[in-house]
Amino acid sequence: MEAKKVWFVTGASKGLGLSLVKKLLQNGYYVVATTRNSQSLIDEIGEVSETFLPLEVSLTDNNNVKTAIEKSITHFGKIDVVVNNAGYAQIGTLEELTDEETRENFDVNVFGALNVIRNVMPYLRNQKSGNIFNIASVGGILGNFAGWGIYCSTKFAMAGFTEALAEEAKEFGIKVSVVYPGYFRTDFLAKGSVRTPNHPIHDYKSARQSEQAHLESINGNQPNDPDKAADVLIAISKEENPPVHLLLGKDAFDLLQSKIDIITQDVEKWKTYTLSTAF
Repeated sequence: MEAKKVWFVTGASKGLGLSLVKKLLQNGYYVVATTRNSQSLIDEIGEVSETFLPLEVSLTDNNNVKTAIEKSITHFGKIDVVVNNAGYAQIGTLEELTDEETRENFDVNVFGALNVIRNVMPYLRNQKSGNIFNIASVGGILGNFAGWGIYCSTKFAMAGFTEALAEEAKEFGIKVSVVYPGYFRTDFLAKGSVRTPNHPIHDYKSARQSEQAHLESINGNQPNDPDKAADVLIAISKEENPPVHLLLGKDAFDLLQSKIDIITQDVEKWKTYTLSTAF
């Protein structure tokens, strides 16, 4: 029989993270679940047990993350699968978002994940095994959405460092994937989750329209099921050679095809200039 693995999941109190934690526990896995408020996890799932360890963690604090990893190892003896799921959507054009708003989005979405990776890698290297799933977004594939430039750039960053990590980690038997979910029916776009600009500039009509559409029309009508996404992640964790790039949802698939078409058209149209730089 397969020895049940220990999963370390960030951003576990809602959305895809919560669906994954519940699915893992139903299937007999051991789970460390982190959130900013552990009581929300306890209310949803239960107290600390032989199979479940809820932890209150500030992912932007490297020492706090280090302590959480140590507590996880103490409780379960190991970590097998890491899911960097924590993150939030920041809406706003590049002009209207302040330096503080922009840096905070990067602190959580990018540097929070890097803090987890930095502190868990010594254990994974030592055991010469493990999986890391970095949860990006379709916004990490295609960034041409008005009002989503900062959020998309955090997810492009995640895709970039995941590709490098996959190369760095493979000699230790560690498998790394960046996951691009499309629109999933969670509270990701609900009030209290998504953030809007503190100082909106109303001249940006397309950005305001996109903001309104996401908050009022798309929210609650997303086409993808988070429970099915959890099933996919569990299945991929069992694969001998999992993909570095994993798309979730037909919408994600279609957006990738759109990106390929856009790049191909630009490359072909301007190829004369591209090839003109040689000596």
